[in-house]
Amino acid sequence: VSIGNICRSPIAEAVFRKLVTDEKVENKWMTDSAAVSDWNVGRYPDARALSCLRNHGIETAHKARQVTKDDFQTFDYILCMDESNLRDLKRKSNQVKDCKAKIELLGTYDPQKQLIIEDPYYGNEKDFETVYEQCVRCCKAFLEKSH
Repeated sequence: VSIGNICRSPIAEAVFRKLVTDEKVENKWMTDSAAVSDWNVGRYPDARALSCLRNHGIETAHKARQVTKDDFQTFDYILCMDESNLRDLKRKSNQVKDCKAKIELLGTYDPQKQLIIEDPYYGNEKDFETVYEQCVRCCKAFLEKSH
């Protein structure tokens, strides 16, 4: 989960989806990404995010959406990118009865201990590449832990 759901979280979603597909466990996972805010609802990911994924042989058809109450009751994990997302999600989850989801920073799984995945929106291609690499490391480690 990220603020606008067009850069970081669609990259993480696409990376995780490819990992579970490669490991042949995709039928065990329901993977999606969403935003804390409603800014970009319905929009495709940022062109730089798409081009970064494509460079690594990954396609995505994701369209931005906002986190819903159902998400907190349906998903086992809601993984987010930075502290402000974490704060907002925890606040939202307090308003939901039977919140099942464990809300965590995706970066807590990073073997290189990069806790925060910075928003690359105002950055360049290199920043998107950094996000991609962080997502790969974190998603791999998360998948191993939650197998």
